[in-house]
Amino acid sequence: MSRERDDEAAVAGIRSSLRAAAENLEATHAPDEALARFVPARRALLVMRKPAALIPLGRVWRLGVFLLGVPPVGAGQPGVSPAESAPTGFDVTLYATGKTTRAVDPLYRGFQSVSAETRRDYRGAAFRGPFERGETIDFDAPALELDADSLRSSSGPLLLRDGEAQVRWAATIGTATVPFDAYLAERVDLLVHPPPGA
Repeated sequence: MSRERDDEAAVAGIRSSLRAAAENLEATHAPDEALARFVPARRALLVMRKPAALIPLGRVWRLGVFLLGVPPVGAGQPGVSPAESAPTGFDVTLYATGKTTRAVDPLYRGFQSVSAETRRDYRGAAFRGPFERGETIDFDAPALELDADSLRSSSGPLLLRDGEAQVRWAATIGTATVPFDAYLAERVDLLVHPPPGA
C-alpha cells in the first residue's frame, strides 16, 4: 500500500512540475513549435493522388526527450503559445518526442535513398500546410499516460522507479535514468536562457 501511495504522490508531483514549467515557459515567451499529425499520400478514386499532409494539433515546447503542450490541443495556429490556447487553471499534456521536419520547399525529386525521399515528403507536407515558412513541426509524438500504472511499466522516456519519477533520456543507455524534476528544470532553463549562439 505504501508503494502505491508513493507512486500516486510521484504522479501528482509530475503534474505539478509540468504545470509550473508550462507557466514559466509561457510567462517568458519561450520559443515553441508546432505539433501535427502526419497523413501519408494516398490515391482517391484510383486516379488522383492526395499528397501527404501534416494536420496541425497545437503548440508544444521541446524539452529534450519530451514535448510539453497545453490542452486543448486543437487548432494549432502559428504564433499562439500553448498557454494562450488554454483556459485558466490548465492542465498539461506531455509527449515523447517523435519525428520533426521544417516547413521549407522540398525542391525536386532526385535519385535518392528511400529515407531521403521520405524526409522530402515530410518537408513537402509541412510546406503545403498552414505553418510559418521555416518553422519546425513535431509529429508522430505519442502522448504519455500520466498515471501510476502506466508509468510503472513504461518503456518510454518517463517512468516510476521506487516511488520516484525518472527520465530515460537516451534509448541506448539501458536502465540508466535521471531524476525527472532535475531533468525538467535543466531543460526549461535551457529553453528560457539558451546558450550564446544557440
